Amino acid sequence: MRKKISGKEKIQKKSKINTGHQKHKRKLSRKEYKAELFKLHAELIKLQLYVKKKGLKIVVVFEGRDAAGKGGVIKRITERVSPRVFRVEALPAPTDREKTQMYVQRYIRRFPAAGEVVLFDRSWYNRAGVERVMKFCTKDEYKQFLEKSPIFERWMVESGIQLIKYWFDISMEEQERRFQARIDDPRKVWKLSPMDVESFNRWYDYSRARDDMLAATHTDWAPWYIVRADNKRHARLNCISHFLSQIPYKKLSRDKVDLGKRSKKGK
Repeated sequence: MRKKISGKEKIQKKSKINTGHQKHKRKLSRKEYKAELFKLHAELIKLQLYVKKKGLKIVVVFEGRDAAGKGGVIKRITERVSPRVFRVEALPAPTDREKTQMYVQRYIRRFPAAGEVVLFDRSWYNRAGVERVMKFCTKDEYKQFLEKSPIFERWMVESGIQLIKYWFDISMEEQERRFQARIDDPRKVWKLSPMDVESFNRWYDYSRARDDMLAATHTDWAPWYIVRADNKRHARLNCISHFLSQIPYKKLSRDKVDLGKRSKKGK
């Protein structure tokens, strides 16, 4: 009997690059991790200058399992760059007014202008995940979303926006370990929401939603990239490195800075 291939497996085979490793034989030491992250931060600064100079418009979508480490990657990307160039958008639940608008309208308002990179910590793909599983949208709304998203994203790309989409995946065991850590650590308890608990209890519902989403919205103009995130350090380094590889930036020459001498006037 021929083995049935899930939607996620199809995407992994079709994606140009599948970021993240499988199980790592050797744990990355803190010193090694910091050294690699330092190099990537330096490259992100080069990218920032290039994006601003050339007027690029970039949207990066971060989706995936709850507790898979999306926020950690976003934090590492943005901690050394300018918030005037790299902007994070993590939208709350829609207001009553926003619920009456075209679904993607509140996301479009936050798209980049020339010289900006917008990182969406969750995105319009909420409809394909939590809204489908928790029945926050109708079946017709969900079906229309899967049909129209590739068209919407093609319009984005043809309008001059580079769109990069990441899905963060972790094992059941690792998700449970991270959720339990949030319960036990008073510094992390704020990270555990009622929706997180629901995602834990509905693992298989979310798995089916993920597979259907990937199968319907993985396109040549806006492919999905899978980030294996059981190992946080490897996932962060791999995702940032892959993000940098998607943009053909160059190091721009800069004038040499000379502080000169302090003026003694007014001493």
